[in-house]
Amino acid sequence: MEKRRYSPQVSNRKVTASLLFLFILCLYYASVQCQESGKVTPPSPSTPTQSKNGLKRILISIFLGVLTGLIGAIIFAFVVRLLVRYMKRTPILKGPVIFSPKITPKSLQSALENENQLLGSSSNGKYYRTALDNGLTIAVKRFEPFEIGSPERQSKSVKRRIQQELEMLAGLRHRNLMSLRAYVREPDRFSLVYDYVPTGSLEDAMNRVRENELQLRWEFRLRIAVGVIKGLRYLHFECGPQILHYNLKPRNVILDAEFEPRLADFGLAKLTPNLDRATSGYSAPECFQDCRYSDKSDVFSFGVILGVLLTGRDPTDPFFGETASGGSLGCWLRHLQQAGEAREALDKSLLGEEVEEDEMLMAVRIAVVCQSDMPADRPSSDELVPMLSQLHSF
Repeated sequence: MEKRRYSPQVSNRKVTASLLFLFILCLYYASVQCQESGKVTPPSPSTPTQSKNGLKRILISIFLGVLTGLIGAIIFAFVVRLLVRYMKRTPILKGPVIFSPKITPKSLQSALENENQLLGSSSNGKYYRTALDNGLTIAVKRFEPFEIGSPERQSKSVKRRIQQELEMLAGLRHRNLMSLRAYVREPDRFSLVYDYVPTGSLEDAMNRVRENELQLRWEFRLRIAVGVIKGLRYLHFECGPQILHYNLKPRNVILDAEFEPRLADFGLAKLTPNLDRATSGYSAPECFQDCRYSDKSDVFSFGVILGVLLTGRDPTDPFFGETASGGSLGCWLRHLQQAGEAREALDKSLLGEEVEEDEMLMAVRIAVVCQSDMPADRPSSDELVPMLSQLHSF
């Protein structure tokens, strides 16, 4: 048998009905008292007892009048509050919701119905490439926040909350963020529309570096690191309320033709409560221990990305599972730094220029402190921007 879910609206109706009943009862009692006090009785010699009874009736009438007025005011305020809350409730929008003048609802709907090129996938959806009839190429993420069979799939309040979060994310504008251009609500998922960046992600670039298909000099790697941390600082310190990324990794760092990074997928994991965020080498220790997440957890993920840029190694490489490496990229870097051998960790293709090597060794120290086990020992994204920017002139 299906369990009945608790509904705040039902509870509110019960409270309102109870208050109304009490209000009517008080009115009835007050009217009876007034009728009794207003009856004409033949004059009789006054006695102390009769005087006391008359005074008592007057006091009771005054008390009941005040109580009736108070209860009436409370009921009125309660009803007004419910009406205001209902009127302010965000309606669930149907069809495409557009935030860009270059996109029309009709062209977007038509593009989503066509065959699209799969670009990649993540734990909460897949990315596709498609084109509008005006020639604009867009990237579409099929965002699936609900598990199959979960009650949230049919919950209007959950869908309304997701819609509010998406509209808030669509209002963010920063050089190092991927802007949400539109979204479409479907029965069991959302289609999120972004600008298409043909150069791909940092993950794609680093894979090409490891296969000797791309030479990525330190100047560009440092530019990527600075752009990523500037994007995080905007989310952590310039947005109200604060926005956490939750899922920072090279796959979610998109690079343009000048290797300027843009953060993608930020804030979406918050809308997927059942998502296991501690599944990669980029997750902070507290995510595994007690599922706590803060801006310092994003900083830990950034520290791993900085370590990848410096070493060229993937943190999921079996090498880091060996005892000698310490078990993770961060532990390996910390061990080499303490032994005075941090240079051995650097990507061999970066070695050569003495000035650049000094900058990279300083960056190793930053990567190590960002990957501290305790969140309090990690710097904030606001502190990291000048720390990295001073390594080179931007």
